[in-house]
Amino acid sequence: MTPRRLPPPRLPPLWRTGLDLGPLLIFFGVLAKFDVYIATAVFVAVTLVAIGVGYAYERKISPMALISAAVVVVFGGLTLWLHNDLFIKIKPTVLYLIFATVLTGGLVTRRNFIKYLFDHAFHLDEEGWRILTWRWVVFFVVMAVANEIVWRNFSTQIWAGYKIFGAIPATFLFAFAQTPLILKHHVEEAPAESADGTGS
Repeated sequence: MTPRRLPPPRLPPLWRTGLDLGPLLIFFGVLAKFDVYIATAVFVAVTLVAIGVGYAYERKISPMALISAAVVVVFGGLTLWLHNDLFIKIKPTVLYLIFATVLTGGLVTRRNFIKYLFDHAFHLDEEGWRILTWRWVVFFVVMAVANEIVWRNFSTQIWAGYKIFGAIPATFLFAFAQTPLILKHHVEEAPAESADGTGS
């Protein structure tokens, strides 16, 4: 009898949230005491540590986390190398547009990446996944535009504060606002077959 493969370990939700948001919160805290270049150096280092901790526990790195870390390293590195904070400020814009482009490309090529990311959490019909994906595409584009408006018109400290107290809450609120759509298009997962071929 083939042994049942156990699902990969997952970090508790609070730990996952801490690893995802911790680097940005630390960046904001360091920026309040030091200049943007020290804060950026710490941001890059803590991001890599967070990725390492997540991989050590779960033995995998989600595509979105990997893309985010890569963009942080590249644009943080350019900020430090060229001593120009423009790069760390446009990093969110680039990241949002990458996500929007990848999701759009997935829909065009009939590969729904949102489904791959969240299918372990909830199950939707194909129309639900498609609508949810387009909503996230629009959200990411709007957030990219908002980031450009803020960094171009306000100080670095205000921009950093917007990231913590504006962009992060907006993301959580937007995700929560998708609950009616998820409930409307939710489908039950097919029961797994037992060893004797019957449903569990």
